[in-house]
Amino acid sequence: MRFRRAARVILVGAPGVGKGTQSERLLARFPQLSAISSGDLLRHNVKNRTPLGIKVEKTMKTGGLVSDDLILRLISNELSQRGWLSGGRSNLMTLASSAASSELVGYPDSDAQSFVPGLDMDPNAGASLSAQASEDPTASFLLDGFPRTATQARRLDDIVPINWVVSIQTPLDVIIQRISSRWVHEPSGRVYNTSFHAPKVPGLDDITGEPLIQRADDKEEVYRTRFQTFQETSEPLLEHYAKKGVLWEVSGMSSDEISPKLYKEFERRFL
Repeated sequence: MRFRRAARVILVGAPGVGKGTQSERLLARFPQLSAISSGDLLRHNVKNRTPLGIKVEKTMKTGGLVSDDLILRLISNELSQRGWLSGGRSNLMTLASSAASSELVGYPDSDAQSFVPGLDMDPNAGASLSAQASEDPTASFLLDGFPRTATQARRLDDIVPINWVVSIQTPLDVIIQRISSRWVHEPSGRVYNTSFHAPKVPGLDDITGEPLIQRADDKEEVYRTRFQTFQETSEPLLEHYAKKGVLWEVSGMSSDEISPKLYKEFERRFL
């Protein structure tokens, strides 16, 4: 099943709406889609002690928010390593090679936070999606975790134009009922729901047998605040993509109701 054109996709939805489920199902149904997650890129770079990861880790440890600049650097670096960007500096350096270089020239970790080759001099500065990747069906991806605001979206536009944005909508009372039934195995991140995906033994993880917990932000009063924040930030984000003609809205009471609609529209656009 070959795509007719490149798919560059973002899913937008309130916390608990099932965005993660739809992402997994899209990736499974359409293997040509690559998954690019800003959260995974952050964790990978922190774990591997790249110069960018060191800088990010320091920010997170002090309770700060990772800047848009750093997230965009992570994404552009990933796209560059896949060969999808053009127009950057000729001395292209990956995060991994940046880490090796900083060690070779004697930059200890503490110094790397202030200056390291390849971090303060962005090798992808000015780069954007190449003409070939723009049309190449193999350069298709689902971007997760970014952008979350219209400002971030405008900056992402300069690097890679997203050509399909899906707004997933489910009634608030349905989401609240869903998240109040959600239990998590914290070490692995496995999620259960007593309504439709219950653990084999109540309160215990299926794989390890360890206790499950309910996240504090899954409590109704906390969730309502999160939902309000999402509404405030997502409205201008969706408006931005609507003006570009790439926004598509889908609604349903459950993930199983939404998925077939999502598949059908994806196939109509890209197959």
